[in-house]
Amino acid sequence: MPDLAGRLEAAGLDPARVIAFVADALAEDLAGGLDITTGATVAGDAEGTADLIARSAGVVAGAPVAEIAFWLASQNSSVTLVPKAIDGDRVEAGQPVLAVTGRIGSILTAERTALNLLCHLSGIATLTRQWVDAVAGTGARIRDTRKTMPGMRALQKYAVRCGGGVNHRMSLSDAALIKDNHVAAAGSVGAAYAAVRARAAQLPVEVECDTLAQVAEALAAGADLILLDNFSVPDMAEAVRLAGGRALLEASGGLTLGAAREVAQTGVDYLSVGALTHSPPALDIGLDLVETR
Repeated sequence: MPDLAGRLEAAGLDPARVIAFVADALAEDLAGGLDITTGATVAGDAEGTADLIARSAGVVAGAPVAEIAFWLASQNSSVTLVPKAIDGDRVEAGQPVLAVTGRIGSILTAERTALNLLCHLSGIATLTRQWVDAVAGTGARIRDTRKTMPGMRALQKYAVRCGGGVNHRMSLSDAALIKDNHVAAAGSVGAAYAAVRARAAQLPVEVECDTLAQVAEALAAGADLILLDNFSVPDMAEAVRLAGGRALLEASGGLTLGAAREVAQTGVDYLSVGALTHSPPALDIGLDLVETR
């Protein structure tokens, strides 16, 4: 387990929080009881090896998280975990991701929890890599949002990084994003920006704009970053011209993978994609027992 903790820390994750999260997931699956099927069909002392294998091509994320599930389910019996791919690796269909050796009962009890997390996080990484590949060479970067599942934000945003994307703010307190309702409450873009800057002088401040007129107002106010909400491609290009390098620009709203490169070629700095975390297809990964004894 010390090696796992170190790998989580190196990935920018809190080991204690991740372990607690996986423990809760295992407890939910057992619902205070036992794994009836496994207990009935597998001898208590039976040991073996299982491979977690990608059924389709993609990018791996969350392998250490899956390992924690097997480690916790082993209940201090011997378990050996051998990574066959590391987070961020591209894998092909049929390629092993992780080998687990130990009590078969423990392996099968942890199977669904481990796969749920590994498939979901790898799905995020895979989708992110598709967007990153789509804009390669343009200078634009793919960014996530706060549209994450409660309790999973750190893991989901980690998976975005595994796919080559970059993170937006992690919480409401580490950066400001002035949206339309904040502008309405404050009275104008300039007033909202001034109010936030007075409260948090050192934090990055981003302003969401719906029109080119608001972009000009945000630039005049001194915004660090401007979010172009549902802009057309020609209007994005005009916003880039207006900004002239004075602020970073982020395209958001209604973006599609097929149009990603066209958007990136306008000169925006970021494409913000909520779908990376709120609706990624899971990467198909399965577990096969390959040895029993």
